Amino acid sequence: MLRRSLVHELSLAGGILQVVEDAAAREAFARVLQLRLEVGKLAGVELQALRFALEAIAPGTLLEGAEILIDEPPGRAWCMGCSTAVEIAQRGDACPACGGHWLTPQGGDELRVVDMQVA
Repeated sequence: MLRRSLVHELSLAGGILQVVEDAAAREAFARVLQLRLEVGKLAGVELQALRFALEAIAPGTLLEGAEILIDEPPGRAWCMGCSTAVEIAQRGDACPACGGHWLTPQGGDELRVVDMQVA
């Protein structure tokens, strides 16, 4: 399972590096000092594996030596059973308000670059 997860996160890290390189081409910066990401609880991403993957691909790139910060916002869902917006830790969780399973995810499933400090 770890290997499959790492392959997934390596692919995500490559996509993040591409976003950084595209920004560098537009904004003419030479390196990233700090990269802040947002990876929602429902995004299906192993944070430790993503951090490892980013550190593994960083040497020789704009990310070399960058501090990587990862925010993990909670999963949010709308319960159709009790008409309440709730926080959930993972898909398939029961509604913490009524115990029902009629939840529609409303957020916390994103993976995005929030900002970068660059030089």
